[in-house]
Amino acid sequence: MPTLTDIGTLIIREPHLRGGIPIIAGTATSVQRIVVLYKQGNNAEEIAADLDHLTLAQVYAALTYYHANRAEIEADLAAEQAEYERLAALNKLKMQETA
Repeated sequence: MPTLTDIGTLIIREPHLRGGIPIIAGTATSVQRIVVLYKQGNNAEEIAADLDHLTLAQVYAALTYYHANRAEIEADLAAEQAEYERLAALNKLKMQETA
């Protein structure tokens, strides 16, 4: 008899793991990482092939989590982008000061 997987166990959120962001259980791969690849035009099969430590079921679970919690994930991605831009501007300023 095949082993059944409870899909509710594939995505976890733990305050002590990656700051509490949703990740694929048993990995350090965030749902956000899967979403970014998906938004770049990759399908689930391509993502699973590129991130060969993940199963196709794990990738689909991450995408399902995203679609069920789109506002949360989009807000997290926007916050990450804003922080990246802030740090890039700070770095540019520091580079100009030392030049």
